[in-house]
Amino acid sequence: MKTANSKKKLHTNELAVSELILNLNSKLIEFFGKPRKISKSNPLDILIATILSQNTNDINSHKAFLSLKSEFPDYNSIINVSQKKLQNVIKVAGLAQKKCKTIKNFLTKLEKDKGELSLNFLKKYSNEDAIKFLTSFKGIGVKTASCVLLFGMNRNVCPVDTHVFRVINRVGIINHYDRDKTFFKLSEILPKKIAYEFHTNIIKLGRSICTSKNPSCNICPIFEFCSYQKKSKSKQQNVNSKKRNVDFMLLDNV
Repeated sequence: MKTANSKKKLHTNELAVSELILNLNSKLIEFFGKPRKISKSNPLDILIATILSQNTNDINSHKAFLSLKSEFPDYNSIINVSQKKLQNVIKVAGLAQKKCKTIKNFLTKLEKDKGELSLNFLKKYSNEDAIKFLTSFKGIGVKTASCVLLFGMNRNVCPVDTHVFRVINRVGIINHYDRDKTFFKLSEILPKKIAYEFHTNIIKLGRSICTSKNPSCNICPIFEFCSYQKKSKSKQQNVNSKKRNVDFMLLDNV
């Protein structure tokens, strides 16, 4: 049973972590720059693009998304197209058979249950209810659903992909082995109106500096805040070279 003092301590810790996130956000903006303002995207486009992005890179998933949009005039066209044809259209993204089934299943059920192929109704949902609805479909997880909220609805949530998960655990914002639980814990403490820039720059950091193997701790802009036990200030590296080729973000281009 939690006492009043334990609740107060928890609240104090949450405030401290929120302050840490704000400091990290400022340092990342100083290093990578402030990401361009998120555009108003179609939530359904974001969902499909995110499904295509699973287990591949942004470049290939973007090619698959453009191929899909070019081949089919609207999402209704996909419902009745053959599995084989759709797989061929999106094959550059990899796992075409699995992604094809997820997309066709979602669109078919959405049209049947809602009467139209649109996710605009989710704008009336809370974050929790929107995620619950989207994850009720096979092949759609919390990360994909949260991408719809951030990039398609401009909600203040930070999707937790492999890079975000690695960085925030190394820094010590959250310490948890499960990505979905990490997302929900982060959602509780994330300061208002910073999700997009924080999410974007954390991914850039994870891609270029805080890599899974041999992270470049010596040039990390948030080194002073990091609690990663294996961090080091080893040999010097070219900062600019580390910042290259991390700017293309799939969901900013949907």
